[in-house]
Formats: sequence, C-alpha cells, structure tokens
Amino acid sequence: MSHRRLAASSRSNVPPFAVMDILARVDELRASGRDVVSLCAGEPSGGAPSAVSARAAELHASGRALTYTPALGTAELRAEIAGHYRRWYGLDVDPARVAVTTGSSGAFVLGFLAAFEVGDRVALARPGYPAYRNILAALGCEVVEVDCGPETRYQPTPELLEAAARERGPLAGVVVASPANPTGTMVSRAELAGLASWCSANGARLVSDEIYHGITYPEPGAGADYESPRGVCAWELDPEAIVVSSFSKYWGMTGWRLGWMLLPEELTPAVDALAGNVALCPPAPSQLAAVAAFSPDSYAEADAWVAQYAETRRTLLDGLGPLGWGPAAPADGAFYLYAELGSQLERFGDSREYCRALLEAEGVALVPGTDFDARAGHRSVRLSFAAGPAAVSAAVERILRFQQA
Repeated sequence: MSHRRLAASSRSNVPPFAVMDILARVDELRASGRDVVSLCAGEPSGGAPSAVSARAAELHASGRALTYTPALGTAELRAEIAGHYRRWYGLDVDPARVAVTTGSSGAFVLGFLAAFEVGDRVALARPGYPAYRNILAALGCEVVEVDCGPETRYQPTPELLEAAARERGPLAGVVVASPANPTGTMVSRAELAGLASWCSANGARLVSDEIYHGITYPEPGAGADYESPRGVCAWELDPEAIVVSSFSKYWGMTGWRLGWMLLPEELTPAVDALAGNVALCPPAPSQLAAVAAFSPDSYAEADAWVAQYAETRRTLLDGLGPLGWGPAAPADGAFYLYAELGSQLERFGDSREYCRALLEAEGVALVPGTDFDARAGHRSVRLSFAAGPAAVSAAVERILRFQQA
C-alpha cells in the first residue's frame, strides 16, 4: 500500500525575505560586540503615542478581563476609525464598513480571501512589497507583476494594466500602494482616479494600501498631491475599493499588531465570517488602547515624528551625490530610499553581495532589492531612514568609506 509523501504544501512555497538573513547576521555581530547601524526595518523608532501607552498601562493595571471582542473589532474603535476618515479625508464612513484586523497583514489575508477566487489574476507593481505577491500566491491567485520604472514613478498606470491584461488575460484585481514600499512614491488624485476608472471599466477590484498615509513630504518636485498632503484615500474615488491601513507606521505601533480595512458592503459579511474563523478577533488590549491614537495629542506626536523623518530624508538625499549610486526613487512618503547601486554593481555584481560585504566591513545593514523585485532588484537597495538623522548620517559616512576602500 503506497502512502502520500508527507511534505509542505506547494502553496506554502513562497520565497523568504533576504532581509531576515541580514537581520540575523546583525544580531550575531552585535552579540560579538560590533557596532552595527541597521537601516533595514520599516519600523518607526519612537513607539506608540504617549496617550496610547498610558491607556494600555491603565488597562493592565485595572485587572480588567481582556476577553474576545467582536470579530471585526470593538464598536468604539470602529467608530473612532470612521471619525479619522472624516477628519483627514472628509469622508462619511459607516463604522459597520470598518474591519479591525491583526495588523495590515491580517487585512490583506482576509481581503484577498473575500475578494478573489482561486486562479484569479491580480496585478501589482514591481518593485513592490513582497507580501502582496506571496499571500496571493499562497491563496491560489495568479500574480501579475507589472514592471514599473522611474518613467511612471514606480507606480502602475492604466496603460500598463491594459498591456498586462492583453498579455495575461482579464484582471480580477489591482493592488496599489501610495506611499509605496520600497520606493516611497505616491500617486496623485488624478492618477488614482485613472486607476480606479480602469478597474471599474474592466471589472477589477481595486485594493489600496494606505498604511503610510500621513508620512508624506509634499514639497516642490516631490510629486505628492498638494490638495491631499497626507495621501488620497481610494474611497474618495471608488467606494467599491478595499482600503487597507494600519496603526503601525504613522502611529509607530508595529508590535501592537493592529490594522483595519474599509470594505464594500458586499464584502463585509464575508470578511466578518472569515475573521471569526481565522483569528476570532484582533488583540483586545491593542484595540482598547488604540482608541487614544485619535486624540489631538496623539496626532501631534505622530506629526512630530513625521517632521523628523522629513529632516532625515533631506539629510539622506543631500548625501546621495557623493555615494555615486544610480537612479533613486524620489521618496514622496514613507521612510525608504530605493536606489540603484550604479558603479558599485561592477565591483560587487549584485545588491545581495554588496549588502553582505557592507555589513561585514562597516557594520551597515541595508536590504537588497531582490526582496522587492525578482527581475531587476539585483541592481538596487532599500534603505530605511526611520532610524533617525544620527543613524543615517553615520551610515552614509561608513558607506562612503566602504566604497572608497
């Protein structure tokens, strides 16, 4: 009698992040006494706003039982999120259409499950955040990566989507991120309207990743939308879109594992049912404390961090010339610089080897572009400037020394 070989499923065969190997090596070097400047993580260094931390401390000190909440989050938090959309975007959002999730990662899993069938084609930009591609592939969707270069500010366009649909077949969905990871580029209101119109005309669901909204740098030539300096919400243009956001970036609450979605009416019951089965509910203490993220003081603290990111970004962009790297994305928002390595490619061959050698020689950790672009990422690196101006300045000095050695 033959038996099926026990093995990992084919759907789980997604590539690991190269950055995880780098971070493991960073830990090893630090444990050995090396001074390492890590510009890998897309993680704000300031942590949660004071009011959120205070609310959490009060909650835990009270001895209150932290029980399950509704699958889509507490009514209080959903109402506060709806209020946030009134304040920032002038949108009247029904709290019943807000789904609180276990980070934006949980939102993508639930949103993709609810919106797409096995075999559906879903388009996304390359370079782009690898989890979109990997989650979709694990769910049985056909990922259609659209090559987006500097000529379109690394963002998809209706023309690129049309070409992709002609080549691969009709698209069921399009994922857009603005500001984007790893490039930091944004789409303007007119550009997002064009993408939404294309999706509507072609029966594709627009999924808008807006987790970096609020971390933007609207200055002349930056390409940000001056009428919407914090970012344009897709629901301003397409109420059938799925909007994904998070407390992780603007509010600095990465480890609290709390995100949310705005859902079209027809998807809300499905996400509710899925959420109850997948995770029962988002973390209760995080939900109860996160209500304080929408206080005036919390907004002010978050904006102060954004001002520091802007200062660090300027320090970094001013120091790019001596590095001699190739084309760099303009970093309209978020806290990343994505740049080609220029002449350093001739010396090291690809970005993985460059990052490995830089870490060993000078103790500076960057992310190779291969995590974000399997086709051309060997030419590029991503640098996170969330670590602050002192760390970035020190890193640039070390990189210059490394390249001149």
